[in-house]
Amino acid sequence: MKSTARRRSYGAEGAPYAHPSPTTTLERARSAPYLFLLPAVLLFALFFALPIGYAVWLSFRKVKVSGLGLGSGARKEIWAGLENYTDALSDSELLHGTLRVLGYGCIVVPVMLGLALLFALMLDSEKVRLAPVTRLAIFLPYAIPGVVAALLWGFLYLPDVSPFYFVLDRLGMPQPDLLDGGPLFLALSNIAVWGGTGFNMIVIYTSLQAIPAEVYEAAKLDGATPLQIALRIKIPMVSPSLVLTFFFSIIATLQVFNEPTTLKPLTNSVSTTWSPLMKVHRDAFGEGDIYGAAAQAVIIAFATLLLSFGFLRAANRRQKQEAAR
Repeated sequence: MKSTARRRSYGAEGAPYAHPSPTTTLERARSAPYLFLLPAVLLFALFFALPIGYAVWLSFRKVKVSGLGLGSGARKEIWAGLENYTDALSDSELLHGTLRVLGYGCIVVPVMLGLALLFALMLDSEKVRLAPVTRLAIFLPYAIPGVVAALLWGFLYLPDVSPFYFVLDRLGMPQPDLLDGGPLFLALSNIAVWGGTGFNMIVIYTSLQAIPAEVYEAAKLDGATPLQIALRIKIPMVSPSLVLTFFFSIIATLQVFNEPTTLKPLTNSVSTTWSPLMKVHRDAFGEGDIYGAAAQAVIIAFATLLLSFGFLRAANRRQKQEAAR
């Protein structure tokens, strides 16, 4: 028995499975990247751009107290202009904290990047053994949170509980106090170097792995030694990675907070204003001056941005000059 039902012709106008027009397909293709970017943009706006904008807004405000400051309307938030910024720039504690951080950075950055480059070159050598295990061992301290690392080293610095001081006492050797005076800079720098060398080493080592093997083979045919290959080929070719790691290290140094804050209960040599960020934290949450703290935070952020931008611009100019030769 033949069916009298008529087949529906797909593709005709009004068909349920008709293909979209080329214009519709093109519009969807153009809007797809923005849909993928939307979650990241929302998170950036909520947790980065909005807090920065609020801090900038607070930095231009202050509280005016009328009378004894009691009762409703006795405290009013008013426009302060640049008053908070002038107070921050003339604050001696903020200046001294900045100088301490600069001295701390002069120790941390060269030592950390020097060790990272040395370890990366050693791991890239053909004669190295157990490279994966060694690479993991060097990188592992970076995976430890900064507060935990500072606590571990803090107890190693304490004479009463440190095994190092016990060994030095048994050997009759002097026992320096690493948490007092000048040695405090070395103690804090050691924590940062121990925790950050592994990350920088991985960045440099990855760049070394990207160098074509033909470059090394040509250098060996010319009679270059491993030391000459490292100094004249490897280091110049990973200079962009060195610039990147130096850039990250500068930012991390200017924002040092965890290490001195964690060691503060263990020694009287670390004040609440040892670093600029520690002073911002004390003023905002210890003294309740969120307006002055906001101005200090904006100044620190602007100084970090200016220093980073200047360094990157100088590095790019140097690379262009070398490429033009």
